Amino acid sequence: MSEDEKKIVEISELGEFGLIEHLTKNIKIKHSSTVKGVGDDAAVLNHKGKHTLVTTDILIEGIHFDLVYTPLKHLGYKAAIVNFSDIYAMNAIPKQITVSIAVSSKISLQAIEKIYQGIYLACDKYDVDLIGGDTSSSVTGMVINITAIGEANKKDIVYRNGAKINDIICVSGNLGAAYMGLQLLEREKTVFNTNSKMQPEFGGNEYILEKLLKPEARKDIIELFMEKEIKPTSMIDVSDGLSSELFHICTQSETGCNIYEDKLPIDTNTEKMAKEFNIDPTICVLNGGEDYELLFTISVKDYDKIKDIELISIIGHITNKKDGLNLIVKNGTSVELQAQGWNTLKNEE
Repeated sequence: MSEDEKKIVEISELGEFGLIEHLTKNIKIKHSSTVKGVGDDAAVLNHKGKHTLVTTDILIEGIHFDLVYTPLKHLGYKAAIVNFSDIYAMNAIPKQITVSIAVSSKISLQAIEKIYQGIYLACDKYDVDLIGGDTSSSVTGMVINITAIGEANKKDIVYRNGAKINDIICVSGNLGAAYMGLQLLEREKTVFNTNSKMQPEFGGNEYILEKLLKPEARKDIIELFMEKEIKPTSMIDVSDGLSSELFHICTQSETGCNIYEDKLPIDTNTEKMAKEFNIDPTICVLNGGEDYELLFTISVKDYDKIKDIELISIIGHITNKKDGLNLIVKNGTSVELQAQGWNTLKNEE
């Protein structure tokens, strides 16, 4: 019998405890630091002298995702990844997560299973234990809240406030793709709502769609730091747009910065779609968000270690606080940066 032919089970038939048991019965613990996982009032961890890092991220239907075009398995995967990314942004390793989810009581068990399939897939790929959580009903849409727990030696942890004048500003991967993936999905949704006979046109745009719907955390960059014996002076993940993240680093480090437009990394697929929407590709890079790349600064003495690594782009340098935050555009003119990235609490005009 295929998955589609199975009897649809409403979660109300299982109840809260039955649902928890169903979703967690096959969990296998990967880390010795997980003393007690699912099944008690709290998980028990033992990190044997290492520092423990904790982060949490909430995804709300209608704010952070749209179920019209977000596959449930992808949603579960992304919900885990955005938390892993926060731990990696501290130069640490995620080890455990807890998952809390609120859904309509009328949603099917199969739908919830698909979300958890995505979460488990992320946990397996990034070697993370799911150790607990909570479930509840919701009358205003789906809510997924994940807390991630990581570990690192005290000496290895990187904060946002360590950037120094003349430090080099770097970013992993490329930026703006997730933003253009969102623009494409929203356009096709509008077309479909106007005429349901019109089928979405996604051909050739798989890259930007995957960057939005199924992002990856940059575990590889953290491993590269270890291999090259590099410790960034500051670091943050790019979830709200490059400009906003630079403001975080510079504000907390009490510095300014210069970044260069011709050094900003943008994929050809992103650039092509931006031009189709008549959007300046640089705006996508600066303000797009949800790329989950790592933005970091390094000392000048580490330049030779990083200058030839294709995964990393050098985009500028840290300056004196009084000089402000600036974008040097292609004609050499300096333009003041504005933090206009993703902000769920901003009033819409």
